[in-house]
Amino acid sequence: MFRRDVLACLGAAALAGCSGAQGSAPRAAVAGLPADLRPVRNAGFDAWLVGFRARARAKGVSEATLNSGLSGAGFLPGVVTRDRNQTEFKRSLEDYLAIVAREEKVAFGRQRYGQYRSTLNAIEARYGVPSYIMAGIWGVESYFGTRRGEIPVISATATLAYDGRRGAFFEAQLVSALKILQNGDTTLPNLKGSWAGAMGHTQFIPTTFDLFAVDFNGDGRRDMWSEDPTDSLASVANHFAKSGWRRGEPWGYEVALPSNFNTSTAGRGKYRSLSSWSGLGVRKPGGGALTGPSTAALLAPAGAGGPGFLVFRNFGVFLRYNQSENYAIGVGYMSDRLRGAGPLKGTFGPDRYGLTQADRKELQTRLNQAGFDVGTPDGVFGAKTEAAISAYQAANGLAVTGVASQALLSALRR
Repeated sequence: MFRRDVLACLGAAALAGCSGAQGSAPRAAVAGLPADLRPVRNAGFDAWLVGFRARARAKGVSEATLNSGLSGAGFLPGVVTRDRNQTEFKRSLEDYLAIVAREEKVAFGRQRYGQYRSTLNAIEARYGVPSYIMAGIWGVESYFGTRRGEIPVISATATLAYDGRRGAFFEAQLVSALKILQNGDTTLPNLKGSWAGAMGHTQFIPTTFDLFAVDFNGDGRRDMWSEDPTDSLASVANHFAKSGWRRGEPWGYEVALPSNFNTSTAGRGKYRSLSSWSGLGVRKPGGGALTGPSTAALLAPAGAGGPGFLVFRNFGVFLRYNQSENYAIGVGYMSDRLRGAGPLKGTFGPDRYGLTQADRKELQTRLNQAGFDVGTPDGVFGAKTEAAISAYQAANGLAVTGVASQALLSALRR
């Protein structure tokens, strides 16, 4: 059971966490947890724990660990609610990159990258994974360590194991979480993470921690929860190295596609020689020749009119960490930005409403100016923007749809 097996239930939460910050650094964590993420009495949960203890003992969890680790465990109704109400839609790559790699986050990330550069270089020397790749994962997963999660992992995984929708999976996470305590890697008060049990700077789930976590700083603990990200970053490098990372090879890079490009040739498993891609008119932005390993696949997430990405075998290692293609491109893009690369050269074109990202940012800005709060304009439309559009439409005698349009933008410009 790898980390990627739980990511489907974290996507919406992760994006929400990444998109909430303003300015050059993220907001400080809010003290305390919402009421629905605090333990409540549940007789069925208490009875389930009795049966679980026997199963956990059979898997090597000591009685002492069970007594201490489960002493404060409780049923968290908000965890079940979040598991039941996951948003089942896929953001476009353009929106995804606007959320996870916007400019103020890149600027903050470059500061953090510089702060830990010597540590990252030492990790790179041991595992062969570039420092900027580890930093890219760090940024996408936890906003460079500033959003590691505040929910008790024991209670969260126990709640989801008892709930039963994916009971066997989360029971395995709970057993592994208890073994983290048994091994002395952290303490119960520190064992916190997301509502689905992803933990620390790089959001490992407990079973992935078992497989790949390392004690790089030599203090006797594989510590992913403290302010020091060293063990977390090294654990990512170990994960990548064991998943087939090819030392000295790139993940990929942006390419420009000809207007008549046949997108049926694109796809993560459709490898061709670089000379073959060149023959099809694929170039680096600005017209440069293709470089890198001898074979590559090409991704065209926005079709022939948008930016393309030539990806090499290391891109597949990103996908072993998280199976989302947008996630993998996002990590690669963030990694490149951290080491000094600029924004994408290609553009994505208008959305289904006929609006470009610049149009969407303008619409959000004008809604704010008109007194309808959308938060920080980022060109990504979510529930807050839809609510602001609806409120504007209602206040101005328009049909209330919550849907953006060129006509709405024109009205806001007047």
